[in-house]
Order: sequence, then C-alpha cells, then structure tokens
Amino acid sequence: MEIKKATFVISNSDYRKCPDTKLPEYAFIGRSNVGKSSLINMLTRVKGLAKTSSQPGKTQLINHFLIDNNWYLVDLPGYGYARTSKSERERWSKMIQNYLLHREQLINVFVLIDSRISPLPIDIDFINFLGTNGVPLTIIFTKTDKESQREVMGNVSAFKKKLHEYWEELPDMILTSSATGYGREKLLDYIDQINKSLIEQ
Repeated sequence: MEIKKATFVISNSDYRKCPDTKLPEYAFIGRSNVGKSSLINMLTRVKGLAKTSSQPGKTQLINHFLIDNNWYLVDLPGYGYARTSKSERERWSKMIQNYLLHREQLINVFVLIDSRISPLPIDIDFINFLGTNGVPLTIIFTKTDKESQREVMGNVSAFKKKLHEYWEELPDMILTSSATGYGREKLLDYIDQINKSLIEQ
C-alpha cells in the first residue's frame, strides 16, 4: 500500500466527538518522546503532518488524520513522563482509556517502543492493559537506526522475554526507523491486509 493523501481532520478530548463515520481507525501510541510523530510523518510522507518536538508531551489530544479517504490514522497522547501537572496527566489517561475501550471504529493499536532501551515496566503495563481488555495491538520498535543491529535485536529479544512472562502468544512486532524509512512498507502492508480482511467480512 502507498499513501496518496493524508489530511488532518480533527483534534478533541472526547472519543464521542471523533469523526462520525464507519471507517476503520488505527491508533498510534507510546511513551512520551518515543518518536511517534516522526513515525507518522514518515508513514504518510507529509512533513509536519504530526507535530514533532524534543520535549515530551507535545501531543495532548486525540488527533484524526484521514488516509486516502479510506481509513483514519489516530495520533494519541503519549503515556508516562511529561512536564505537566498530576491532574493533567490523569485527564490524559482517562481520555486515552475511554478512546481505547469504547471507540467502536478502533481496529488496532500500534504501541511504539524505543528499540534503544531495555524493557520498561510502563510499556509492559500498558501492553498488558490492552491485552487484558481485549484491545487488538501490534508492537512497533522505533529508532532502530540509532544503535547497532546487535544492540537493537538484543533489546527486542529482552522485550519478548519479558512479555512472555504474561503472554502465551506475543503480539505481532514490526521494526522501524523514521530516519531511514525502514519498516514503512511492511507497516503499511500490514494495515492494508487488515483493511482487506474487513471488507471480506
């Protein structure tokens, strides 16, 4: 699949105010500063579509982008550290949770993990939350160009080992690099296959 058109549609803080369509939605989420906005811009090849920042917590709302008038890419606020008040973080958490658990159009959640670091409890906890609640998910490892392949694969293996403590069968995983475009085709084809399966149902 090749994206021909990506358009920002709406930002809001309530899943009930998201676009009133039956189009499938694919949400992207990860720990603050995991490289989510850069990945979205790489996937769509629209520079600046998702706002990037060196400061965590740039995304603060549920952002819908319409892709080829066929499906929505949803940019969710990051979880974890951000320079905001406790009450603000709790508001974000509730907003994200409501969207993930109640949005009927949500087909899959892509959870972004920094491939440069060892497994973090906050990432494992979030993935387990999705699994416990039956939310379909795929893990995307980001920034694979920043370290040697040996280090990246070592961290990926450690992550799998940690997840195996909770999961009998692991979610699908895709390695990516926003800087080089690595994994772009695989990720888009992955979404395309899901879309095709939805049509066949």
